[in-house]
Amino acid sequence: MTAEGYKALDEELKRLKTVERPAVIAAIAEARAHGDLSENAEYHAAKERQGWIEGTIADIEDRMARAQVIDVSKLSGSQVKFGATVSVVDEDTEEEARYQIVGEHEADVKRGRVSVTSPIARAIIGKETGDVVEVNTPGGVKAYEITKVEWV
Repeated sequence: MTAEGYKALDEELKRLKTVERPAVIAAIAEARAHGDLSENAEYHAAKERQGWIEGTIADIEDRMARAQVIDVSKLSGSQVKFGATVSVVDEDTEEEARYQIVGEHEADVKRGRVSVTSPIARAIIGKETGDVVEVNTPGGVKAYEITKVEWV
């Protein structure tokens, strides 16, 4: 995982613990004050939300405990590796794209961040500028030329 991805997880964890958890505890207390819990939809919804929050907190804490954080700014080289930002050109359409290879939970294609396990990342890892790779996509096989490898 990148340092940026770790920081985002840490911020989400803090938000869940300091904002969401106290809010759901207050909602449960308020719903309890309404009386009979067996037919209290607000109570059941708040308890369900509390379960989701606690599960998410546990998941994030587990991911953070097992994370291997890689500082991309300390990496270099001409070969594509985890953390690299790679510029490619579609050989058929001449369309340019730029992707950073990140951990699975950090992937966000709209921001140009692709998972290390994605087809495009698997195809370009280990390659260098000037290499042409073929990627199996849902629309068929596409050929991309790597035009630049950066460590941002």
